[in-house]
Amino acid sequence: MTPWRRNDTNAAKLYGAIVAQARLPVFYQGLGVPDTLEGRFLMLLLHLFAVLHRLKEEGPAAVGLAQELSDRFSADMETVLREIGVGDLSIPKKVRGLAASSAALLQAFEEALAAGDEAVAAAIAKVLPLETGPSEAASGRLAHYLRSVVRRVEAQSFAALSAGEVRFPGTAPGEELGDELHE
Repeated sequence: MTPWRRNDTNAAKLYGAIVAQARLPVFYQGLGVPDTLEGRFLMLLLHLFAVLHRLKEEGPAAVGLAQELSDRFSADMETVLREIGVGDLSIPKKVRGLAASSAALLQAFEEALAAGDEAVAAAIAKVLPLETGPSEAASGRLAHYLRSVVRRVEAQSFAALSAGEVRFPGTAPGEELGDELHE
């Protein structure tokens, strides 16, 4: 058993911070992300991506934490499916499908981040469940926000992340989420 697995309360705390940030009303009320299962799924993935992207920098030391976050995400998706009434017999298949599409989206975000600003906006626009016009506008703002989140999380220490602490834009005392949402 890895040292990380012995105490997963920090992983729970870190995952909780990711979920809390993804649920902020500003994304759904002001940015144009639909307040739907798909919209919330996208916002959760964007924030999870930023943390997993940072953990990749740590190499083997972060494997346990990254796996625990992925496990919590899968368990969370299973819970959501149950809550929306998906039958018990089809849940494993649906969770596998969500896991596969999540992995593909995380990989697309990784490649897009390496390719530059327009690629990030295009990757988000592909999955943002909106009409073309609003999707392009929201995806541009989300791309700007994602780059801001990635920079913020990259600046944080692995020790802080391992302790379950992450600071997203707008989470510091007195700080509001604003500039990160505008190009």
